[in-house]
Amino acid sequence: MTTDIPRLDTARLRLRANQAADLAPFLAMWQEPAFYEFLTGAPLGEEEVWTKLLRHLGQWPMQGYGYWGIEEKATGELVGAVGFADWQRTIEPSLKGFPEMGWVLAPRCHGRGYAAEAAQAALAWADAQLAQRRTVCLIDEANAPSLRLAAKLGFQEFSRTIYKGQSVRLLERLCPTALAV
Repeated sequence: MTTDIPRLDTARLRLRANQAADLAPFLAMWQEPAFYEFLTGAPLGEEEVWTKLLRHLGQWPMQGYGYWGIEEKATGELVGAVGFADWQRTIEPSLKGFPEMGWVLAPRCHGRGYAAEAAQAALAWADAQLAQRRTVCLIDEANAPSLRLAAKLGFQEFSRTIYKGQSVRLLERLCPTALAV
């Protein structure tokens, strides 16, 4: 597996490897209810946020994919994260073995189209680079904005289940080139 994390640029954003300096802005995001509402339902402390950053980076050498920090080009600030992981979740139906896509943004950036811009860049990279042609995502049933974005990105629901006491929807997307085969 590769340890090189590609940098992806969009019109307004830069998707790049997380770095130690990302801890403070990511921690600040995890203190905002609009950020963590559909993730953990509670804020996370510095230790837990640091562990999340390490998990985002650790996916790359283990899986050949992972998460990028989302940097706003205009300000140079970290404003979120997007990418893929195999979290080895204990859930039925199982998501193991499939790149699970996720995205999170600082609440101040909601409504600007950043999530779609970052996710589309990440999916274009995945479509070109990953051998696995199916990606999945898990979204809290009450998270209407993320469900709308997932639909816009081509994800379709394949199951509803409970994960850690929350009703969630499981969605999948097949690489467009895989459909033509």
